Amino acid sequence: MQRQQAVRRQISVEPQKMPESSNLNRRFLFGTYELDAGTGELRKDGKPRPRLQGQPFEILLDLLDHPGEVVTREELRQRLWPADTFVDYDHSLNTAVNKLREALNDSADNPRFIQTIPRRGYRFVAPVEKIGGTPSFPKAEATQAANSAPAVNNEIRTTVLSDARELPPASRPVVRFLFSLIQVMYFCFYVIALGNVHRVDAFLSREVQHPAWVFIPMLVTAAVGIPIRLYLLSAAVFGYSGLTSRFLKLFPVLFLLDELWALSPFLAIDQIGAGFALAVTAALLYVPFSQRSLLLMGEGNPARE
Repeated sequence: MQRQQAVRRQISVEPQKMPESSNLNRRFLFGTYELDAGTGELRKDGKPRPRLQGQPFEILLDLLDHPGEVVTREELRQRLWPADTFVDYDHSLNTAVNKLREALNDSADNPRFIQTIPRRGYRFVAPVEKIGGTPSFPKAEATQAANSAPAVNNEIRTTVLSDARELPPASRPVVRFLFSLIQVMYFCFYVIALGNVHRVDAFLSREVQHPAWVFIPMLVTAAVGIPIRLYLLSAAVFGYSGLTSRFLKLFPVLFLLDELWALSPFLAIDQIGAGFALAVTAALLYVPFSQRSLLLMGEGNPARE
């Protein structure tokens, strides 16, 4: 009896069998990836990636066969392990899904492909095309596409910001370096403004009808901005995990803060002139978007230092 149980445990942790004959000549396209179901070969932008095998491969096949649908954890358990197998299903399934996300450069916090449905299962959220067949889209997207014109217009408005799938991958060390420089720039803005607070006050009293309306928000936003920039700078320098997802959550607040401080060159208009102040302000208006794009580009490249 003990020997039979040991054999069962051994079977439960071994890689699953290779694809059945029904998978031969089946290929899937999703995002920049292509999967050959017959061989397990995965390509990104036409370049080969490490082959998917075992449980991560079986999970991906199941999700690609049902794009937009919730594949329950129980369904995956029945696919991956026989009924008489003794194994910690939850832990093993979580491990397999994490390996699959790592292979696809995906994130549970900001999923491009595999979305976790708490206490239920997983859903493949990207459009999937089966080679030789018609494109298959997630149900939610297909339903929205079939709706009225106002719904389509709303979708267009929500895709103004760049999507991670539209951006080219970039080296993470380069991304972290450029992102850190941006944080240092804003930190310097705040410190210089607070260090010359008397001059700024005198300038606003001379040029603005209600200087307090500008002076007080400047002090408050600078005091709030300094710790935020120090946190983002340390996160970039030391490579905090989950920086991208946290930044995306902070983005609405940071966007308002950065757009307000994009007007800061006009505080030095006496020294640099109106034309140069306007040019610098125009460039600073784009910086919040560049920070977001940089981090998303870094997520698209798994290479580390």
